[in-house]
Amino acid sequence: MRRHASRISRKRLAVAGGIALTAALAGTAPIAATAAQSGGDGPPSARPDGQHSAHSTDHVEVEYFTRPDGHPRHTHVPASAPLTAKERSTIKDDGDVVPIVEAGPTDAKVDVIFIGDGYTAGQQEDFHADVRTKWKEMAAVQPYAEYEDVFNVWAVDAHSQDSGVSGDPTVDVKKNTALSSTFFCNNIERLLCVDTNKVEGYASKAEDSDLVIVLSNSTKYGGAGYNAITSPSGYDGIGTASSDHPDSDQVAVHETGHSFGKLADEYWYDDSTYTGPEPAEPNTSKLSADEMAAQRAKWHRWLGQESPDGGTVGAYEGGGYHAHGINRPTEDSIMRTLGREFNLPGREAMIAGFRKHAPVLTEVTPTDERVHGAERIRVAASQHTRLRWYVDGREARQARGASSVTPSALKVPADGRSHTVTARATDPNKAVRDPKLRKLMTGELSWQVRR
Repeated sequence: MRRHASRISRKRLAVAGGIALTAALAGTAPIAATAAQSGGDGPPSARPDGQHSAHSTDHVEVEYFTRPDGHPRHTHVPASAPLTAKERSTIKDDGDVVPIVEAGPTDAKVDVIFIGDGYTAGQQEDFHADVRTKWKEMAAVQPYAEYEDVFNVWAVDAHSQDSGVSGDPTVDVKKNTALSSTFFCNNIERLLCVDTNKVEGYASKAEDSDLVIVLSNSTKYGGAGYNAITSPSGYDGIGTASSDHPDSDQVAVHETGHSFGKLADEYWYDDSTYTGPEPAEPNTSKLSADEMAAQRAKWHRWLGQESPDGGTVGAYEGGGYHAHGINRPTEDSIMRTLGREFNLPGREAMIAGFRKHAPVLTEVTPTDERVHGAERIRVAASQHTRLRWYVDGREARQARGASSVTPSALKVPADGRSHTVTARATDPNKAVRDPKLRKLMTGELSWQVRR
């Protein structure tokens, strides 16, 4: 296995506690946070009172999509078996990590990992081309389009014995592939399942993995969202999608609403009524629009505003798998129906999620090192960020917007004393209004400078 990057990621160390690749392959598997009985589709394990059904370690909850313009569904599928010694060895020797989009250091960017399945050794360039196409489609959706510069995209090559995936086009088709992708999972044709332990083995080869998408070599529509998976490698959830269906990108975008935005699903299954506490997710609430406005709660800042998914923000009944007792911000966002846009509260949550992985300001010149004389101070700031420099608390206006400065250019006094140089960056995007989330839109770094 060859890596196309060599730096050890501080972001991964913070998230994964320094778990080594060999440990990940040998004994560390993604953790299924929620699970329940096998078979059947319908609401996940959340009950009307907001509590969860009894957990089971042998099944995992997945979300799937019956058609490109339809509402998603949920079911439970058998959990993947632990890897055998032979499987661990195969994964260890496989899996080049190939850069597709490099926007900056992994510590300072959102790292999207595509892993191919159903691509033979001679089809890896086809896989890379499919990743470029699929990412281009995803990056055209807001707020991805506006924040395209905060993403690194990596392709992890997984060599399959057979081309294509099981269940394509019919249930009797069986293929030997690296990640065991299969349609007709749990007897549901469009549910595209994978071996999540094999996915973990390949995903852990990347320096960072904030988002993992398995791209299965197929023209057939389908996909899955393993939203209950938490990985020691740092990612929350696994998305699967077919490589060559024109609408499969919407599956991946919807799943990122859960992983990045921590958004709830805004659809429901039946005439049930929610009776639990106020939901934690930012896009579902028991409150009416008037109650939100009075209490200054949930998406009250967006009430009455025109939303990009159509209509105005209010409190529309239904969401979180229940038809009554709970409200959503708009009539029909992508968290309810594929092919739609994120609504305003959803877009705000997504941007905040991006910023948790990609801060507005990162150091190039270490802040723990004293700067002397004519040495340069360098920072990395995201596109559209407002960058300002200060010397002992007073702005050096001549350096506005500069990502590289010298003490003399900042007019640091040449008196032999120590002075504090500070860089402050702000993302002024008005799509984020919540003061708590606005904190993620600013950053500050300081150095001690002597001339």
